[in-house]
Amino acid sequence: MTGSPTPRVTLMQVAALAGVSRTTASFVTTGRDDMRISVDAQQRVLRAARELGYRPSLLARSLHTNRSQTIGLLSDGMVSDPMIGETVRGGMTSALLHDHMLFVAEAPGSSAGEKRLVDNMLDRGVSGFLYVSTNIGKIRVSAGLRVHPLVLVNCTTRARTVPTVIPDEREAGRAVARTLLRHGHTDRIVIVGASPPTVQAAAERVFGIQQVLAAHGLVTADIIDTGWSPEPALAAVGGYLAEHPRPSALVCLNDRIAMGVYQACGAAGLAVPDDISVVSFDDSELASWLQPQLSSVAVPHFEMGRRAVEMLLSEPRPPEVHLVPMTLRERASIGAPGRRRQTHRARAVAGGSRQPDQPAASVARLPADPTGQGQPMVAVSSGVVTPLPRIE
Repeated sequence: MTGSPTPRVTLMQVAALAGVSRTTASFVTTGRDDMRISVDAQQRVLRAARELGYRPSLLARSLHTNRSQTIGLLSDGMVSDPMIGETVRGGMTSALLHDHMLFVAEAPGSSAGEKRLVDNMLDRGVSGFLYVSTNIGKIRVSAGLRVHPLVLVNCTTRARTVPTVIPDEREAGRAVARTLLRHGHTDRIVIVGASPPTVQAAAERVFGIQQVLAAHGLVTADIIDTGWSPEPALAAVGGYLAEHPRPSALVCLNDRIAMGVYQACGAAGLAVPDDISVVSFDDSELASWLQPQLSSVAVPHFEMGRRAVEMLLSEPRPPEVHLVPMTLRERASIGAPGRRRQTHRARAVAGGSRQPDQPAASVARLPADPTGQGQPMVAVSSGVVTPLPRIE
């Protein structure tokens, strides 16, 4: 049998115990310092509130302020991307520290649907919005959001008119390159992933890698162009290993690619990391499930959500881009360069008409950048080599 809920302590009870009027008690408990209330009366009210366990009614306060101490969080991929949950958790943690709550919703695909959702949140007194994107890129902020306090998470605008929180993808690429150099990898470093111009995160990661290598007079050997999931990565890397000298290290642009890479290496008779090192980005659950465990750069979803709320609730909010550091979690997939320099298939090719270092149609050898800035070259499936646009 359950007991009856404890009745909520009222402001009138606090006033009676403190020996003041209800209006005076209200002014004190809401922090009004513009009223001429004696210090003695203020102390009696606060002491009575503590003794009775009084909690102010946020609903009643919102009727006076038109604000309910809530924040609206919209995302374009709440259902499809489980990592958005970490961003929400970071935002909730920070909001609670400021006595705020989050209204969380997935943004509809249409502008009309988004407007209805924003209007509904405004009707409930939200004081500002976070917009969380599943993929780093430039978005167009709707007029309904632009006129309210807003912070973007994992995306930017072309005009840079809204405060933004994004992961420092370029520095993450630098960290990967520095780690490979520390382990002795100075050549035959191959990047595995989609052509960087199609994905901003990929472009930033590749830029960082190329920048550090260029500073040491080095370049990546190739970029294997493949989709960001295990199946195409398995096919692409398997084909590459069969036709080319064995890479020293494979840099996967996400963990799902790395899963396919592990399978391709196993099928080619190569052991990670004894024969070939593998490093990745995202640090998803896959990284610790794979054997050997995968070294991967973590995307700081929780910290981005936490920092976005802090920015939203602070004044002023300059339209700046805030870069959140990404941590490389080094595990067992990186070792010293392996001794065997070719796969069995590559040695067979070397005895034929084609030289082992001649690239296949789906990849391209990356020349040294004459400017010294690490400008990467990208191969597409047709074999045409195109320069990656510089990211400012």
